Amino acid sequence: YDVLVGGTPLANVIIQTEFDGLDLAPADRNLIGANIELVDAPDRESRLRAALEPIRAKYGFTLIDCPPALDLLTLNALVAADSVLIPIQCEFFALEGVSQLMDTIDRIRDGFQHSLAIEGFLLTMYDDRTNLARQVAQDLRQFFMDEVFDTVIPRSIRLAEAPSHGKPIILYDVRSRGAESYIKLAKEILANEQGPRKPTQGAR
Repeated sequence: YDVLVGGTPLANVIIQTEFDGLDLAPADRNLIGANIELVDAPDRESRLRAALEPIRAKYGFTLIDCPPALDLLTLNALVAADSVLIPIQCEFFALEGVSQLMDTIDRIRDGFQHSLAIEGFLLTMYDDRTNLARQVAQDLRQFFMDEVFDTVIPRSIRLAEAPSHGKPIILYDVRSRGAESYIKLAKEILANEQGPRKPTQGAR
């Protein structure tokens, strides 16, 4: 909030974590107010991109966590990003939500002349015991093909418990299925970085 609304340099709010090489720019509940306060502000869609520019070279990867809403905060994140990793719950309305998001990404590409790429679609909260989860996964893979990550994040009690203990799953239970899945995802993303990434056309 202080960065986007108050103009505080991003470097001033970054804190170190207990993971070597992993820093964090935290947010609090005030951030939601930025959606209202930035409505009439100049360069409202590109404030995060401008804030990130001075520190981009310091990091190999910068991850921007977005709320599940297509609001001004998410727009700032999409304009600032080079690519988008799209988590999809294996539920009935998943494909409809993806279609809306892809339309938004297409508009950002056209409106901001921004070559925003798709990093990949990540199936989450996957329960292979249900026909619905398997059907959603099958539909996504048929439509987006190799844009869907091979890694799938399963439904996991340990994943659900970790935030309540204030820990990432890697620290909470590194041997759990959830931790193993996220480690596998990280390796898959790093492997994908070795090859060219092509923008995905929007779903219609």
